[in-house]
Amino acid sequence: MIRALLEPAVEDMGYELLMVELTGSSGGGQILRTYIDAPGGILLDDCEQVSKQVSAILDVEDPIKGEYTLEVSSPGVDRPLVTPAHFSRFEGGEIKVIMRGSHLGRRRFTGRLTEVGEHFAVVEVDGEAYELPFSDMEKANLVAPGP
Repeated sequence: MIRALLEPAVEDMGYELLMVELTGSSGGGQILRTYIDAPGGILLDDCEQVSKQVSAILDVEDPIKGEYTLEVSSPGVDRPLVTPAHFSRFEGGEIKVIMRGSHLGRRRFTGRLTEVGEHFAVVEVDGEAYELPFSDMEKANLVAPGP
């Protein structure tokens, strides 16, 4: 819901909204993290501009109960992979995936991203290929870009 609220404004500013996550409890200490990207990379000024725009939207729409801290940052070295397009962009690179539950006897997969389909990514770990459904992924991050 929050992503759908913020994404059009962030894209209108020329950025890609990679990920939005709300952590903590509504009783206090919540953090709303937003990760943005752009073809030329992200500078501190970019984060400040997006932060002002996002803050204004959140003030008007008020989708979060309780107090929270807004953080806007670049994806960094361990960029989150959220959509199939994010995975496709880094095919051949090394990624780390944490599944919501046990998948083929394990939850954590770190290896080379060898294939990306509409609903899955194939990660090769120690010579064995694992087809991981996007819908079962808790978190995925880039470890190292491909060749």
